[in-house]
Amino acid sequence: MAPPPLLLRVYAGLADLAAPLLYSRVAKRLAGQSVSSARIAERRGSATRLRPDGPLIWFHGASVGETLSILPLVQVLRAERPDIHILVTSVTATSAEILAKRLPKDVIHQFAPIDTRAALRRFHTHWSPDLLVLVESEIWPQTIRSCRERDVPVVLLNARLSAKSLDNWRKLGSASRWLFSQFSLIIAQTAETAAKLEALGAPRVRVGANLKAAAPPPPDDPVARRSLTDALNGRPVWLAASTHEGEEAAILDAHVTLRAKHADLCLILAPRHPNRASDIMQLARDRGLTVSRRSAGVAGVGAVYLADTIGDMGLLYRLSPITLLAGSFVPVGGHNPWEAACGTAILHGPLVANSQADYDRLDAAGGSIAVTADDLSVKVSHLLGSPDTARKMATAAEDCKAAQSDGTADLVDDLVALMERRTR
Repeated sequence: MAPPPLLLRVYAGLADLAAPLLYSRVAKRLAGQSVSSARIAERRGSATRLRPDGPLIWFHGASVGETLSILPLVQVLRAERPDIHILVTSVTATSAEILAKRLPKDVIHQFAPIDTRAALRRFHTHWSPDLLVLVESEIWPQTIRSCRERDVPVVLLNARLSAKSLDNWRKLGSASRWLFSQFSLIIAQTAETAAKLEALGAPRVRVGANLKAAAPPPPDDPVARRSLTDALNGRPVWLAASTHEGEEAAILDAHVTLRAKHADLCLILAPRHPNRASDIMQLARDRGLTVSRRSAGVAGVGAVYLADTIGDMGLLYRLSPITLLAGSFVPVGGHNPWEAACGTAILHGPLVANSQADYDRLDAAGGSIAVTADDLSVKVSHLLGSPDTARKMATAAEDCKAAQSDGTADLVDDLVALMERRTR
């Protein structure tokens, strides 16, 4: 392997020097989300699980959407090659909680090591992966280099890089060409992204199936859904899903406006980070809205039902005929829209750059509508008054999701072939 260009060597040196500060910051954030100190240490590369004997594929995605998108691959791998072990890493506490419920019991989750040589050395010493599969835009120079130095193939799956990001990589010249040349395979979301990645030096790129669309919907809980339906007692309802700070105020304002016309209307508000529940409750009460919390049980449902729990989105999507997918009124970039394509009409804000092609496809199919904070109440009110339209949107979203090809089996064959060439 040719040595990396100077710019990447400088990055490595600076990252290693900053390692204590980097670790302190991520540790503080995870501790604030009730992650144990032992599990926080996984970010230093310190394992909390034993490595099983045999070949092991390492999948890494940043958070919930990226890691859940690999579930179809995991299912096929386990069915076809039970001898291959699977390790999934991510960086957020929310993803760890959800993956604990959604991953098969024999699939291991760990927090990802930070991109420093010491953390990666510990990680490789323990886990010794035979293949690394990065998801979407998780391009970490030292992580990639650590694998290639050990002759571990690296794959970029469902590659999603914005035009700005691709342009920034292009400006790095030889550094980006070296880095992208280290990938054994890149599966891009669009032909345009594939062409630009090839121009950056990636030797093997192709357009593949949309794994997020191919992933199964979040699981339902029929008993809990029936309980909440009974508690609502026929009241109209809409859902604001995965909200972030800076969005709840506008959503609650819209709800106040809506209740002037739909007096019994209930807003189910599901924040992306449930630990913000107290702040959101205060915002609602400041507007004269009564609030009940899901974490406190379903004794009664106020004007706002705060879904401050993890892993319940499947039942909430199926319960509500109308869903606003948040993370789209503030510069978060939008969340995976396909997980909501299970029985609800989808609304979204304008800031969806992280999944722009997905939202464009859903909008064109009639499964979703773009809204602004100013016209949110108008669009929700229209759908509340036209339930047939909401049902047609929900069906269109499900059909659009189902229509996208699933190349999971072929992709699994490619991954296994890369791994086996390395292990021979």
